[in-house]
Amino acid sequence: MANFRFRLATLLRLREATRDERRGELAQAYRAATVLAEQEGRLADEMRETRQRILDASRPGELDVDALVARHRHQLLLVAQRQLLDRQRQQVEAEIELRRQRLLEADRDVQVLDKLRQRKRERFEYEELREETKQLDEVASRGGAREEVK
Repeated sequence: MANFRFRLATLLRLREATRDERRGELAQAYRAATVLAEQEGRLADEMRETRQRILDASRPGELDVDALVARHRHQLLLVAQRQLLDRQRQQVEAEIELRRQRLLEADRDVQVLDKLRQRKRERFEYEELREETKQLDEVASRGGAREEVK
């Protein structure tokens, strides 16, 4: 009995490697999104602290104008950083979507070849069984002919 050999096995392996590479790229983009989310969280905390410091410095009593101005400048810097993080988050989200689409395409390519391999294997097994049945029928018919000769 011959062994099944899928002629496109090398192409299937290449497409599986491409799919695995796409998975890694998508995971990398998700990690970047996680890092940005952590940075956004820290920035939000710092913005709340700065706002509270400004409110505390603005209370009635002795007023340190230089410290108040410095805190307002720091708050403006934090707002600019927040805008930068927002733009980066949008870019990462777009990249995640692009990489997700590439992964879906690579996965479809693998599935197409995998289905083809399965159909070829089933066809091979069917042909093998048919050939084996044919040989058994031939042997049985020879055995029957020998008994008639005796």
